[in-house]
Formats: sequence, structure tokens, C-alpha cells
Amino acid sequence: MAHDPDLYPELTATLPQFSAIAGGAILIAILATATAQERTAALRAGADACFARPLSFIEMHERLQALRRATLARRVTGQPAAARLQLDSLTRELVSGEQRLSLTKTEYLLVECLMRDPNVPVAHEQLIRYAWPGRDVINCTSVTPLIWRLRSKLKTHLPTVHINTVNCYGYQLSLLPP
Repeated sequence: MAHDPDLYPELTATLPQFSAIAGGAILIAILATATAQERTAALRAGADACFARPLSFIEMHERLQALRRATLARRVTGQPAAARLQLDSLTRELVSGEQRLSLTKTEYLLVECLMRDPNVPVAHEQLIRYAWPGRDVINCTSVTPLIWRLRSKLKTHLPTVHINTVNCYGYQLSLLPP
């Protein structure tokens, strides 16, 4: 964060060092008032996002969500390379090797939530908050038809990927050996 425009060159010079040691953390530069060239310089120096004042917290939140979706590898670890599972945020597809499965926005968000911790159960409430952001009233029964449709798609296109029901709790994503 730089409150004084005179400090922008120093921030820009320091960002590559932060980027090198960040270990995958998202780096955000917040500048007092900045031109497009100053914001671009921060991005080129290693910032993942750059905001100028006045700040919009809604914009920041949505940008962080987009960055997280775009930059985190969505892999199920411990599986052979051919069975790795990824989400492609640009095409909204679930990818396993050469196979690709198109998902709706809500399906994508639900799978993304399940893939955050593969082979670990995720509660109904957490899935609802994640897959239907901004909605205050969503019933647990909304998840069931979505899971049913996803299972149907997975069975046809990616048979090694399963969504298991965890009774009285939620669901978990798992991979079978190819």
C-alpha cells in the first residue's frame, strides 16, 4: 500500500521480491490516486491486482474471487498424472487429461467448492453459500438436484470422478483409479 505517489517507484521495485517469496499468495497493490500507467507498472512488477482510491470493497472482493479461481490449480493430488482433475475458469470446464466437461455457473462453483479439499466432506451449508453467493434464502434441497445432474454428467463424460453423499452432512468429491 502506498499513500504517497512519490513512493510508487519504490513499491514497484519491491514487488518482484515479494512475488518471489509469496509462495502463491495473491499480491494486491493499493495506491492513493494512480494513473493507468502507474497501476500497470505495479501489475507488471508482480502484483496480481492493483486498486486506486476510492476503493470499492465489492470490486475488491469480486476481483479476489476471480483471481483465486484463475490462479489456483484445481488438482486432486495423489493421483496419476493422467487422472489429474482441474477446473478451467476461462471455459468453465472440468478437465481430466484430454477429457473436458462443460459446466453451468452453479455447477462450476459447486465443483470448485468440492475440489478445494478433495476427498474431504463439505457441508451442505458451505456448498450453498459458495454455489449461490449473495442469496440469503437457499434451501438444502436445492443442492440435491444439482448434484444429481452433475453425477449424471460425470458418469457419462468423466467416469473416474465421483461425488459421494456424506449422510446428514454434505458431499465429497473423489477420484477412482483410471
